Amino acid sequence: MRHRTGQNRHQLGLFATPLDEMIAPDNMVRVVDAFVGAIDLDPEASGGFTHVRAHQRGTPPYHPALLLKIYIYGYLNRVRSSRRLELECGRNIELIPTKVRDKLWLTGCQKPSYHTISDFRSIKPHRKALKATFRLFNQVLDDAELFGKELVAIDGTKMRAQNSKKNNISEDKIHKRLDYHEARFMEYLDELDRADAATGRGEEAA
Repeated sequence: MRHRTGQNRHQLGLFATPLDEMIAPDNMVRVVDAFVGAIDLDPEASGGFTHVRAHQRGTPPYHPALLLKIYIYGYLNRVRSSRRLELECGRNIELIPTKVRDKLWLTGCQKPSYHTISDFRSIKPHRKALKATFRLFNQVLDDAELFGKELVAIDGTKMRAQNSKKNNISEDKIHKRLDYHEARFMEYLDELDRADAATGRGEEAA
């Protein structure tokens, strides 16, 4: 199925240098781009996203990967409103700092409307898929050893222990924390819905 395609990052055009060279090698958007590019977004997959079917007439639909990148970018930069995400996708690169160049790089200069951005999140299967993606992202970070962990081994030497309730982590506590973070993520999706509703009423999103 055909989807819209963004601007080639290595092609010379409006800018004197390719868009790809305007983004630092260690910029966080490269992590977002690589992560979304590595996961399975097929609708039949576990945690997959619905692919909109293109009609015979009209412009092709946006790929789910593009909209997912936009949402992750918004999360990292605390942008909750779909209207503000639309604005971020289309700002003039000459008038603003490098952070918006990150956005243009990430989307290939594509600019979905706020309706498209909001509808992507609001589809019921997508809320489940976003939750699965959130969990997978943490697993990727763990596999890359980006979470701080310490392995402590001792012999028979007597040592003073520290076993307060705060420092004692049991398997039951781990499951409770996982449940808490998953519930908090669903609350975050509700916050996005409220931000869109407030913006639609002409109010400033919280």
